[in-house]
Amino acid sequence: MIEVQALTRCYGRTTAVDKVSFQIGGNEIVGLLGHNGAGKTTIMRMLSGFLEPSAGTITIGGLKLATNAASVQRELGYLPESLPVYPEMMVADYLHYAATLKGIAPGKRYQEVRRAIVATDLGTRALDPVATLSRGLKQRVGVAQAILGRPRLLILDEPTNGLDPQQTEHMRRLIQKLARQATVILSTHIMQEVDAICDRVLVLRDGKLALDTRIDSLRQTRTMLLRTDTAAQSLTTYLRRMPQVAGLQQHDDGENRTRYTLTLHDNADMDTAANNVAQCVIKAGARLYQLRPVVQGLEAVFREVNNDSP
Repeated sequence: MIEVQALTRCYGRTTAVDKVSFQIGGNEIVGLLGHNGAGKTTIMRMLSGFLEPSAGTITIGGLKLATNAASVQRELGYLPESLPVYPEMMVADYLHYAATLKGIAPGKRYQEVRRAIVATDLGTRALDPVATLSRGLKQRVGVAQAILGRPRLLILDEPTNGLDPQQTEHMRRLIQKLARQATVILSTHIMQEVDAICDRVLVLRDGKLALDTRIDSLRQTRTMLLRTDTAAQSLTTYLRRMPQVAGLQQHDDGENRTRYTLTLHDNADMDTAANNVAQCVIKAGARLYQLRPVVQGLEAVFREVNNDSP
């Protein structure tokens, strides 16, 4: 669906985006993470065609954006962080105006506006002036204008910014529903949003792509934590002999407790390794207090990538 090669954007001597490359498939929800100034908004503006890159290429749906901007933008919906809306206009009128700007044929505008209102659950507020809406409802209006014309690509910049928990949950469900028919790129500084709804995460640091990985792969682990008593001196020997164990660290937790951190080989099966660890504990005559995988969450990975202190 999207192929980005060596994308670069400079402002004078400042390089905001530095040779960023990635590919995104159809119907993926991809989170774009990074500190303020990392380059998230600049990338989204270049993907939308609002901003020209200093170097590099963007291909969307097999078409190069640089030479096919009008065709690509017809298949694209964009929600900027600060959506320019007309507060005195009614919701339905504003969406009809947005449909006109998008070039939707006059005979199809009413149908498209109605579909967008239904999809974003704005039916009871369609005749309300935009100025009377809450922040959450205004965000829904922004999403509604973005999905006019049934775009194949949705670019959403901080869609849950400023929303309360109930509004945030509604927006999450809406984005997941929209991803059934479109690829979604979601820029945010809230890691919980990415963890909750995204398939992949791209982490930017100082304008460069520091990490590109699937969310489910972050939940896979090659490390196990074992806590036992300190009575069985032979347990360490048994654990080191396990074929699944690539590395072992032993720590004294005090109060007659010992903690082991076991690093497994890449091809080791976690369930088999857990069973073997339990058997080693039994064989050594030790007491088993805890045995669990160590899962590194997105927040920890983000801190590691950015060298942030916990």
